[in-house]
Amino acid sequence: MKRKALKVHPQDNVIVALADLKANEVIDYEGSNYTITENIPTKHKFATRNFAVNDEIVMYGVLVGKATQFIPQGGLISTQNVKHSSYDFKEKKQKTAWQSPDVEKFKNRTFDGFHRADGSVGTANYWLLVPLVFCENRNINMVKEALMKELGYALGQRYHLDVKNLVKMYQEGKNESELLEADILMTTEQTKAYRVFPNIDGIKFLTHEGGCGGTRQDADALCALLAGYITHPNVAGATILSLGCQHAQVDILKNEIAKRDKNFSKPMYVLGQQESKSEKDFISEAVKKTFVGLIQANQAERKPAPLSKLIVGLECGGSDGFSGISANPAIGHTSDLVATLGGITMLSEFPELCGVEQELLDRCVNEEVANRFAYLMKTYNERALAVGSGFDMNPSPGNIKDGLITDAIKSAGAAKKGGTSPVIDVIDYTEKATKAGLNLLCTPGNDVESTTALAGSGANIILFTTGLGTPTGNPVAPTIKISSNSVLFKKMNDIIDIDTGSIIAGEDTIESKGEEILEFIIKVASGEITPKAVALGQDDFIPWKRGVSL
Repeated sequence: MKRKALKVHPQDNVIVALADLKANEVIDYEGSNYTITENIPTKHKFATRNFAVNDEIVMYGVLVGKATQFIPQGGLISTQNVKHSSYDFKEKKQKTAWQSPDVEKFKNRTFDGFHRADGSVGTANYWLLVPLVFCENRNINMVKEALMKELGYALGQRYHLDVKNLVKMYQEGKNESELLEADILMTTEQTKAYRVFPNIDGIKFLTHEGGCGGTRQDADALCALLAGYITHPNVAGATILSLGCQHAQVDILKNEIAKRDKNFSKPMYVLGQQESKSEKDFISEAVKKTFVGLIQANQAERKPAPLSKLIVGLECGGSDGFSGISANPAIGHTSDLVATLGGITMLSEFPELCGVEQELLDRCVNEEVANRFAYLMKTYNERALAVGSGFDMNPSPGNIKDGLITDAIKSAGAAKKGGTSPVIDVIDYTEKATKAGLNLLCTPGNDVESTTALAGSGANIILFTTGLGTPTGNPVAPTIKISSNSVLFKKMNDIIDIDTGSIIAGEDTIESKGEEILEFIIKVASGEITPKAVALGQDDFIPWKRGVSL
């Protein structure tokens, strides 16, 4: 019989509806009977006891809200009767014990990646074209128009149509009937044959709206982010277009590159428009130098690498009431496996760690790491409060509609992406992740800003969970989309790779699904599987201006 309800943690005083529950329905859960007093939609919660005003609501074993009015046992927990509340956090307490997972089946496994001079290993091989300022976006797009079609990268992303063959048939004198009967739908392997440079997965164009105006700090942060992409293990080289007079100067970018790789040796061409003879000469030079760089980049080939070379970003977007009990803990187990194997994982979205700070502080390996996490969380929230916002305003209308009615409920579920392993390091926006194990990366909760940051800090794979469906991807880090429920997976199968709804149905465990996800990562990292976000060309790139973004 299919489960209809679930208590996530033994200390919880609410239960999650795994299916629509009707008023007067009696739910027998672990020997206790609960009479439902009103309709409870799937993914929402009902009270296990009567709540008076200001009584604490506990889920995932932590405070997630307080009652604003009387709620009867079996009543719906909603924005009408509950407000956000979370535990205060102080200094690190005792170290949380951790039992690492069994990784015997993965211990000697490898993936086929691109080995870089700095010792990192890419899961893909891209060339970048980067404007240092928004003034160069138009020129970047002109270079894009010149290169993509001729080099074989302008074919449709989700499906590929062989129009060249139609032209050839027409030139050979084929009649209309023969043209209409021609099969022009190409396989992925056939499209690769169209590429002039078969070992290059793509040319990526990081257009943006920054580089000048705003504050000097914005320009510095942009240069740091771009340096993270240029030195990224999935990037073979880059062409940089500079106007010349902008805040984001070439010297700032080069200094940031040196911070990340002091022996930087990738091909990189920097062109300044204000130093060129004309726009046509400028663009012509950009195309020629990029072409020469692509010849060098095409020499790279995939070779075996240990799983310790994986750098996995952990992200969620369009979350629902099931995210924290299926998809998020599943990739949390994957994170624990990667950490145990000596790889790096990164948990981002600091506004979505509100309420679980103490748990994460206690998981930090030392007081220095814990203090940095506490400092970044407090200063971020203070900036939000200063402009009339706050972490409690993070949940979106879609989150609330599907059961995430307070930020603490959303955060407690979102934090499950980090598994249970120790927090090895805490890094700020644009900083490079270098320490094996779980890292906390300060980013907004905004999906694209956060995934942009994860790749900028070195993630060579991103795991992205969703309960509502979102078409987000990244230009350089293959992004694997994971649904929290099977209804969404079937509905939006064109954008989602893996379904964890089987955990909700009781058909899979968090551990078995976590291992399945790692197997999928290995295939993606080896170039054997193309994630749907990559196939669809979902190359989302939005730098974060360090103002308030939740």
